Amino acid sequence: MSNPKVIITIAPTGGMAGKKQSPHLPTQPKEIAEDVIRCFNAGASVAALHARRASDDEATCDPVVYEEMNSLIRAKSDIVLNNSTGGGVNGDMVHQLNNGLWEINFEQRLKGMEAAGAEMCTLDCQTICASFGGKEILVPTTPKRTRELAEKMKARGIKPEWEVFSLEDIVQDVARAIEQELDEPPYFVNIVLGVNAFQGALPYTPKILQLMVEHLPKNTVFNVSAIGNAQLPATTQALLLGGHVRVGLEDNLYYKQGELATNIQLIERMVRIARELGFEPATPTEAREIMGLRPLK
Repeated sequence: MSNPKVIITIAPTGGMAGKKQSPHLPTQPKEIAEDVIRCFNAGASVAALHARRASDDEATCDPVVYEEMNSLIRAKSDIVLNNSTGGGVNGDMVHQLNNGLWEINFEQRLKGMEAAGAEMCTLDCQTICASFGGKEILVPTTPKRTRELAEKMKARGIKPEWEVFSLEDIVQDVARAIEQELDEPPYFVNIVLGVNAFQGALPYTPKILQLMVEHLPKNTVFNVSAIGNAQLPATTQALLLGGHVRVGLEDNLYYKQGELATNIQLIERMVRIARELGFEPATPTEAREIMGLRPLK
């Protein structure tokens, strides 16, 4: 009998950190693509991608940037392409309101799914307030906006990745979207823990992760992401709970205390741990089957 297959996602960039924090962080399409290909060759089957502006490395959902990145990656691999519709906390993604608060620009978020090549897109369906860079940034994804994001993804043949930060997100926001048939099973839910920059995001503890997994909807395939030093224990526990995992510099800049990581180091370590626990990294074809994606043409 073959070992159970686990999807390992590489999140190489994100929408927050910059090269001042780590010179290993890839920010432009060519260097992101090169990093993703290295991680694909080491066992990653999904790439969770964020785009950055060429002028200053700040966040964007510009479909032209995504298309360049997607095409560079697709030219050398069949890894699953998952483009962000969250974007980030600076650059094109934020604007200031009349009351002094900042807000993630919803119109920019919609652009994240317009790029050719995207098979999946993140869908954060909750309303939160992010504290970052001295700003309080509203991220309002109301039920109406959730429907708009989901319907436009469905029209493009894109599978949503439901990102959840708390138990409320699972039992209220994602459950409501499923009841409204905004997605089809299997549902792919990414549990994100330890995001201290986001109000309402839960820390990682074994009990918290267990609780969130127990409340997932039926027919859910779940993935676990965790920030900073929570990444290693949370992803290891995820495997033991029957889930899938995400690692990368989007979530964690360090390999160990005081030592900056590279994306390939984080993937190689995750592959080693998975195999030690009796799992085998899924190929992109196997990952598509697990998540209910269409085969790659």
